[in-house]
Amino acid sequence: MTQHTSQHIRRAAVLGSGVMGSGIACHFANVGLEVLMLDILPRDMDETETNPAVRNSVAAQALQTAIKSKPAPLYDKDFAKRITVGNFTDDMDKLGDYDWIIEVVVERLDIKRKVLGQVDKVRRKGSLVTTNTSGIPIRQIQECMSEDFRQHFCGTHFFNPARYLRLFEIIPGPDTKQEVLDFFMHYGDLYLGKTTVMAKDTPAFIGNRIGVYSLSKSYALTDELGLRIETVDKLTGPALGRPKTGTFRLGDLVGHDTGAHVMTGIRENAPDDESAAVLEIPQYYQFLIDNNFLGNKTGQGFYKKVLDEEGNRQILGLNLKTLEYEPPAREDLACLKTAKQIDDLPRRVKALFEADDKGGEFVRRMLAGLFAYSANRIPEISDNLYSIDDAMRAGYAWKMGPFQYWDTVGLQAGIDAAEADGATIPQWVRDMQAAGHDSFYKQEGGQLKYYDQQSKSYRVKPGTEAFIILDNLRDQKPVYQNSEVTLHDIGDGVACLEFTSAYNSIGEGVLRGYQEAITKLEEEGWRGMVLGNNADNFSVGANLMMIAQLAYQQEFEELNMAVNLFQQSVMRLRYSAIPVVAATQGYVFGGGCESLMHCDGAAVAAESYIGLVEAGIGVIPAGAGTKEFALRTSDSFFEGDVMIPTLIDRFKTIAMASVSTSAYEGYNYGYLIEGRDKVVINKDRNLTEAKRMVLDLADDGYTMPRQREDITVLGRGGLAALYAAANELRRGRYASDHDIKIAKKLAWVLCGGDLTGTQQVSEQYLLDIEREAFLSLCGEQKTLERIQHMLQTNKPLRN
Repeated sequence: MTQHTSQHIRRAAVLGSGVMGSGIACHFANVGLEVLMLDILPRDMDETETNPAVRNSVAAQALQTAIKSKPAPLYDKDFAKRITVGNFTDDMDKLGDYDWIIEVVVERLDIKRKVLGQVDKVRRKGSLVTTNTSGIPIRQIQECMSEDFRQHFCGTHFFNPARYLRLFEIIPGPDTKQEVLDFFMHYGDLYLGKTTVMAKDTPAFIGNRIGVYSLSKSYALTDELGLRIETVDKLTGPALGRPKTGTFRLGDLVGHDTGAHVMTGIRENAPDDESAAVLEIPQYYQFLIDNNFLGNKTGQGFYKKVLDEEGNRQILGLNLKTLEYEPPAREDLACLKTAKQIDDLPRRVKALFEADDKGGEFVRRMLAGLFAYSANRIPEISDNLYSIDDAMRAGYAWKMGPFQYWDTVGLQAGIDAAEADGATIPQWVRDMQAAGHDSFYKQEGGQLKYYDQQSKSYRVKPGTEAFIILDNLRDQKPVYQNSEVTLHDIGDGVACLEFTSAYNSIGEGVLRGYQEAITKLEEEGWRGMVLGNNADNFSVGANLMMIAQLAYQQEFEELNMAVNLFQQSVMRLRYSAIPVVAATQGYVFGGGCESLMHCDGAAVAAESYIGLVEAGIGVIPAGAGTKEFALRTSDSFFEGDVMIPTLIDRFKTIAMASVSTSAYEGYNYGYLIEGRDKVVINKDRNLTEAKRMVLDLADDGYTMPRQREDITVLGRGGLAALYAAANELRRGRYASDHDIKIAKKLAWVLCGGDLTGTQQVSEQYLLDIEREAFLSLCGEQKTLERIQHMLQTNKPLRN
């Protein structure tokens, strides 16, 4: 590949605007590409029509549908401006100006060949062309194309929705240049934020080959063991570290026509598959297909939503024996009760695997089949085991891949269970065991190593050198530790403070960890600290249990001390002798958001959902968050500027507990600052990027900033404007009477209290009135009710 191509993908063309095509186009726009999306002319269009708006309407309507869909395909709706629509008839000759052309038309070989044949005639030599197919052989699609086309052509399989599911399978064609494959492995990781996996041109590639087997095995065992589908969804959902859709809800989500197509394709095109019988379509599955009960897209599948006699919505489940829909019925299994009591996923998986009830038998046989099937697919679908694990975690959102599950239950236990179920263990696994190895992975010297069956040795997992994986450092002595945080040495004089509390909530241990860790690093001459972790969520916010107990008991003196500790600990992140940079992903709520805002910078994963959500439980942000919004509002004032509109915008953000749906929206809400905070597309890289930012700050001669004494607040003039804005929320039914009480307390802090006019105040002044306002709200009965509701349901109450 030329140096130009390897370094510059500026323009991408997407051929096909269906759900998948428009999703890919939106994600290309997310990462800053100029995108052209083409589709067919309208079928009912008059042949003499020349209006481009009409001729491009198929792609245009698809784009508008995508933009309005949930979950949102764009990080920011403004990014849609990066997408231009067109049609195959008028615009194919424009493809010569595009660096990457991806075909995403219907899954039919003849149509794909026709479209790509046109591309071959107009593309620029050396430009990249790929197909997004879930199973059509790449070697068949590329037939009859030119040599340069074939050399720069391969499969690039996105999973739907393209923004959120991280698997990106790269499938070589017979003639694809190695540098093209290397480029996509790198580009998908660094620029698209994906887990890139090199697959082989085999039926269903990696993710769907293993995933469809797992679904099929679960279908068969459910029928054989006489379990209810609701029970199996519980066994194969979060209990096993998988999405709550489990097995049968996942089938409904995917669509049973699609599922049957993939099962049939594997069976017909992989004649040597030893488990082909498992992929036979069960009678009850055929019943769904025959009746067009295809799942969510037709309104019913394994599950059906109905209204009961009282008009309440009810979800019925299919009885696999009678083929009739039935109301949900509780099926008590001891293994599920045990699993609920175990927070640690590996221990929970092992407990389910070893359980001696019917649920345990299901899990044991399902996982045992998965172990054998996955091991037997090497080297058929992949030359290494980690690619299979990566594919299942990234494409199916499993917390563990097949070989990680196997390590969890134990190598010999997995072999015994597989053989008891009639499965065959491949020779390479037996050779591994005979050599004295009892795991597929191991951590050594801060690196993750996998067993390589070709060399019969452990090797460092490729690509992980770019990631900081804290699990790989568990065998090292922490720099500092308490019950809720661990401070790791991540090299080059930088440490990483990791939350270890439940859900990464921020309680007394985390707060004291902030102060004690920073003090230790300052005294020992470290260069800086990263605040971050590898969990799904950076932090869900403050530990409400502590606050709730004090509020219920009306222990206001202790509550005041607790809030003051929170404020001073968060402030310590900013006012330290070393730079502190946050690395976030997932939920960044409440105290987590306040912590982020007080660091010297942040490496924020694009999929970070950031918000000061305290209004939802009846209080205002009091971990220095309201103070910080007042400070940032002050800094946004320019001489001669009209201050009130900016103040109202910031007020509404907190009063309505607004949460950004991506890191980019975090800038719009004021949670992030342009030039200080950086968005990282691949969340696996955010700790690495945060460390680099720390080192840059240290190299630039970092000096601890001085606490601010010059924050402009508007006093009574601002209060009048914000009270009016609050009443508008009330009239628009966006807020209850109690919400207005919260909003007025919030306004009080943002405006500096009852000051006669605009003046400058200090951070400590604002912290004091922030804390006072918070404590006054904690004495309200409505606030106590909201806190109680959230503790019971894990959801904020709005009334």
